[in-house]
Amino acid sequence: MPKIDIYTSPTCGFCHAAKRLLNEKGASFAEIDVSRDPDDRKAMMQRANGRHTVPQIFIGETHVGGCDELYALERAGKLDQMLAA
Repeated sequence: MPKIDIYTSPTCGFCHAAKRLLNEKGASFAEIDVSRDPDDRKAMMQRANGRHTVPQIFIGETHVGGCDELYALERAGKLDQMLAA
């Protein structure tokens, strides 16, 4: 399973939904809370091409995007393939 990074903040409902889906898939992920460290937020924005909202999700080297994009991959049947790569 590829390394998964998810940039979050504790009060973000979309972050909780994205983590819930990943947990349902049995995927382990590294959660980076950007609300506590401005350097983590800067790193997220650089990695996510300037996007500043959370969550920002990376599966391997692929920037998935946010919660909506993660669920779109699931609906299209592509998330399992990405997680198995």
